[in-house]
Amino acid sequence: MNKHYKTIETTISNDVAYIYLNRPEVHNAFNDVMIDELTDCFKTLNGVEAREEAREDLAKRLRLIVLEGRGKTFCSGVDINWMKDTLHSTYEDTYKGSLAIAECMHTIFTSPTPTIAKVFGGAFGGATGLLSACDMVFTSHETTFSLSEVKIGLVPACIAPYVINRVGMIRAKELMLSGIRIGGQLAESYGLANQSAVSRAELEKMVNEKIELLLTGGPQALKICKQLIHNVVNMDISEAKAYTAKVISEIRMSDEGQEGMNAFLEKRKANWSKGSKICLKKS
Repeated sequence: MNKHYKTIETTISNDVAYIYLNRPEVHNAFNDVMIDELTDCFKTLNGVEAREEAREDLAKRLRLIVLEGRGKTFCSGVDINWMKDTLHSTYEDTYKGSLAIAECMHTIFTSPTPTIAKVFGGAFGGATGLLSACDMVFTSHETTFSLSEVKIGLVPACIAPYVINRVGMIRAKELMLSGIRIGGQLAESYGLANQSAVSRAELEKMVNEKIELLLTGGPQALKICKQLIHNVVNMDISEAKAYTAKVISEIRMSDEGQEGMNAFLEKRKANWSKGSKICLKKS
């Protein structure tokens, strides 16, 4: 990637893109610039707005996107200064800004490339939406989570679809209505995180192991499988019958499917397991 961002940083290595929230001086609090840059970054990585062949090739080769933060905190939520600036905004301006947040969450959630959120330190307010929009979330016991919008007379509206999707209605009501703070272990039991490690060092090890495990899957199979899950969840069981048969038939006949089956039968690693290198770049 050749784009230069002000509030986030990206590196790409071994078919994995790492996106860092890069405002450590304010605990990675998000503002309108970060929201727009995150949306642009995810769309660029996935080739949604690609105009160059290199970007399209990158989108095909990427297998995972990891979202994390620089410094001690994943994300402290909305930037206080941005909140002050918007305090006396018109309804039209407020709606425009809120729509940008909703678009960001939707872009992350619908990313064709599987996503992982590595969460440490704290995830407050809208940060919980960012991680909930990801496919998998890993955290540490000492991490603090909170959805405290009601305590200042607001509601977690734009992130609600993703939090509810992740933890279910009952847990979402408890978290959103009470604004309680919970740690990593409770976040895991609630389903807000897939798994919680004892420490940040253990979190790093755990995420690296998960990445290695996921990279054993076929690059296109990972993306197709993610889309399969999204589609089947919203399908009638009768409709799913023909759809699922079509999906497996198409992937069986694909080059990747043929290579995977042959590798299995020949008791060798598939060609994608060699881990083709992508030159690491910083934006």
